[in-house]
Amino acid sequence: MKQRLLPLLFLSLVMFSGCDDFLECIIDRRPEIHKTTFSDGRVDIYYYHEVTVEIKNETRDNDYDYYFEIGGQLPDGLEMFVNYRTVSFEGTPEVSGTYRFTLFLYVDPLFNNGGDCDCEEFLCSDSTSREFTITIN
Repeated sequence: MKQRLLPLLFLSLVMFSGCDDFLECIIDRRPEIHKTTFSDGRVDIYYYHEVTVEIKNETRDNDYDYYFEIGGQLPDGLEMFVNYRTVSFEGTPEVSGTYRFTLFLYVDPLFNNGGDCDCEEFLCSDSTSREFTITIN
């Protein structure tokens, strides 16, 4: 009985969710911001921390453009700098406190070797975000 239910379940999923969506997300290709914990900083002392990103389960990470936005507040004196798939937060904090912010990542496929790269149609999502906290003493 179980052997007959499995094909029916698969067929139902494909019919109701659409074959493309279902098959594309089996591999779970999506942008990912790596988890990291920001170390505590000190007022008037240079601070540096970086966050890296990738497209999970995608061997062609370099075939995408990466765009970043920040939501929330960074400590006064810190700035965000982007170097392709690495985002650094650096500077000299001016005010103590605990600062929460969200890093947003958006990706677009590049054209690969002069041809069209249909990378986007194989992604489950083209954006993601992660919340971070920096404490300045």
